[in-house]
Amino acid sequence: MQKYFYFFILIILISCRPNEPFKQKNEDNQDNFKTLVKDYENESRVIWQKPDLVMNTIGNLENKVVADIGAGTGYFSFRMLPKAKKVIAIDIDKRFISFMDSIKSQLPQNYRDQFESRLATATNPNLKEEEVNAVLIVNTYIYIENRVEYLKILKKGMAPNAKLIIIDFKKKNIPVGPPQEAKIPESQVEEELTNAGFENIQIDEKTLDYQYIVTAYNR
Repeated sequence: MQKYFYFFILIILISCRPNEPFKQKNEDNQDNFKTLVKDYENESRVIWQKPDLVMNTIGNLENKVVADIGAGTGYFSFRMLPKAKKVIAIDIDKRFISFMDSIKSQLPQNYRDQFESRLATATNPNLKEEEVNAVLIVNTYIYIENRVEYLKILKKGMAPNAKLIIIDFKKKNIPVGPPQEAKIPESQVEEELTNAGFENIQIDEKTLDYQYIVTAYNR
């Protein structure tokens, strides 16, 4: 059933035309967005991102509300949808919000009811107090400024014992990801999580070839 759902989402993504749901005044801006969508949904991403392994890391989402911060095209949001009680796909770019909503509108009613896109700001994920049971941040952490303060705000939106999963690129010479100087080592992520009040922090450098997975809990 879940494999069928992923195939259904893939068909929607292929057929979706970014230049139609997003009426941008600046054509260059629109072209840039179309490039972003192609990058996010590039077929090669499945090879190095290994979404199935990431989903295993996230764990059981049954009866849980999960937030996907920096959701983009909903690459992981829609993968989590069949497993979770509700998925809140969060982004600071209105174009991605519109893109995800255009996909949502084509889903079966039960999945539309379980999915919410939410516009946030660079300094606040816009979660209600203790709203979510799990948070996923993929390929986004390095772009967050004042990360400790951001994490403290995020923590308020997480229920007790909620799980946080951060996935980002190893600070090594690898063929994918941002420039070397932009990457953040996992040891720094651990320190920032500790300073923000998270506990039981664990670092996984083996599951993914080019990325580390850091998990932590809101106690």
